[in-house]
Amino acid sequence: MTTGPGSADDGSTPDDPTPDHPAPDDPAPDDPGPDRSAERSGPGNPNQSTADLDWRLTRTQVLRDSMGVAIATGAYAISFGAIALAGGLNVWQTMALSLLMFTGASQFGLIAVIAGGGAPLAGAATAIMLGARNALYGLRLAEILRVSGLRRLGAAQLVIDESTAMSIARDTDRAARLGFYATGLGVFTLWNIGTLVGAVGASWLSDPRALGLDAAAPAAFLALLAPRLRGRELWALALVAAMVAVLAVPLVPVGVPVLLAGLVGVIAGLIPRTTAPPRHRQSNETNQTTETNKPDDQPTRNP
Repeated sequence: MTTGPGSADDGSTPDDPTPDHPAPDDPAPDDPGPDRSAERSGPGNPNQSTADLDWRLTRTQVLRDSMGVAIATGAYAISFGAIALAGGLNVWQTMALSLLMFTGASQFGLIAVIAGGGAPLAGAATAIMLGARNALYGLRLAEILRVSGLRRLGAAQLVIDESTAMSIARDTDRAARLGFYATGLGVFTLWNIGTLVGAVGASWLSDPRALGLDAAAPAAFLALLAPRLRGRELWALALVAAMVAVLAVPLVPVGVPVLLAGLVGVIAGLIPRTTAPPRHRQSNETNQTTETNKPDDQPTRNP
């Protein structure tokens, strides 16, 4: 017999509000429900968090490297300040070089010519020749920095070897710009502080030349040149330029032999170089290797 909803067989009364089985729409007692963490974090947030973390790591590395370069360069500037005073400049002239010229090789080149008794114009020409490479750096950095107006002038002042190297070595333009500005501003600040410390310290000496600081300018200039001489060709070119400068010393005014040595390098750079195509050499080496490793037709008999 079919029982109704209010019969005793059902085990419940019509007024009982608690059914024996949960409704299909109600969640199970042990079910924690759907995970809402992704919705609370926002759409696309995991990828954004990963990108932010990567950028923070990259920024930390760039700033750490830039600070290391700036500290090392600032320490080196102390020697420039002392050498400049030994070469005949006063504190204000020395500081003007670091603030306005702000390129180490050119500053040392200028001081080396003046300390040797050369004319200031010859020293300036040497500094311009050495600093011409910064113009080539600027062509490369213009694509990365993308600045205009007064910002372009400020960025141009920071174009040096260190800031260029720290910029073009990065994988993204954002990291490259950070490396350029962090290194450029750090080196500019510590270079001028180091110059001031060296100049003021040397000014306290009655005669800076008594310590041999006048001979430190040519030595520092050679120290900048030596790491760039890689390979026989560059060493041969350096020796020829040095020979031209030595032979020109008794014939021309002081400071001009350095310009003649630089002219030797310019002429050598304009000479076209002819080299054999590398593929041909590689194919010959491959053939020789194949012939060497080719097995003999006759087996070797053991005695």
